Amino acid sequence: SVVCLSCYVASYSLELLFLCRRLGVELGKVQVYQEANRETRVQIEESVRGKDVFIIQTISKDVNTTIMELLIMVYACRTSCARNIIGVIPYFPYSKQCKMRKRGSIVSKLLASMMCKAGLTHLITMDLHQKEIQGFFNIPVDNLRASPFLLQYIQEEIPDYRNAVIVAKSPASAKRAQSFAERLRLGIAVIHGEAQDAESDLVDGRHSPPTVKNIGAIHPSLEIPLLIPKEKPPITVVGDVGGRIAIIVDDIIDDVDSFLAAAETLKERGAYKIFVMATHGILSSDAPRLIEESAIDEVVVTNTIPHEIQKLQCPKIKTVDISMILSEAIRRIHNGESMSYLFRNIGMDD
Repeated sequence: SVVCLSCYVASYSLELLFLCRRLGVELGKVQVYQEANRETRVQIEESVRGKDVFIIQTISKDVNTTIMELLIMVYACRTSCARNIIGVIPYFPYSKQCKMRKRGSIVSKLLASMMCKAGLTHLITMDLHQKEIQGFFNIPVDNLRASPFLLQYIQEEIPDYRNAVIVAKSPASAKRAQSFAERLRLGIAVIHGEAQDAESDLVDGRHSPPTVKNIGAIHPSLEIPLLIPKEKPPITVVGDVGGRIAIIVDDIIDDVDSFLAAAETLKERGAYKIFVMATHGILSSDAPRLIEESAIDEVVVTNTIPHEIQKLQCPKIKTVDISMILSEAIRRIHNGESMSYLFRNIGMDD
């Protein structure tokens, strides 16, 4: 027997109904609400003893409340003697905080430990920001890919896609762009550098007196050379985009400033259409309005995160449904079948 529960109210969307319809199951009965003092309370209204429980959690704008709902529900299922508790979290929150920065912390590692401690026995997610995040868990993690659906959209919805070039808006996303380009048999371009402001503080001397090179020393006779600070060159586009369709690919689109700057650069270099393809469309704050007023022709994201309101604000935003692969992953895990079919043609570098 299998029970599909849903934590977040916005998860009761058309996509979730499609997922349950594909599986032939109904949503489990559960109440999730907040007390007057903002404490989260979960009440499961049916028996989950000895069952496989799949907790489907999409991430809302109130990320921390969403996480607490998930953790409390997982623990409630654990204390109710569920056989297996599988979290279906298409977008893994805090995934960008997966590296140590100065005196910060690796928050995604903390979140993984909390999920495992609460009682999660398996995790299904999609396009982790860094695939090494899987190593933060001591339970099985299936990191599904949305790229087949995005590639299909390019082939079916962009009539002259053969005249396109795949663009990485920074060298960091070049590997993803290369994967798309090789599968579509297209060229690749990489944007490198940043806009140079002639009136910047560094140019007009407002940083005087000049900074002094500090040298750390363990002993007066032993000097440790410091690493030379980075300095980005002016924006350059490595690759030809003139008279071509530019397709910018990335995993997350939230703060759109870098995408808008990339689109302007591509327009200046002669690209006549600009598409943005991303798995997770967070699109916070004024992102829809900025996209609508920009040189970007279309933004294509999957439905890993609810974004119905953003679509109403910006008709340029299009959605690709990925509920099919999530439902197939749930079915295979419940039936004890191999998951390798869902990862076919995915190499070590993808």
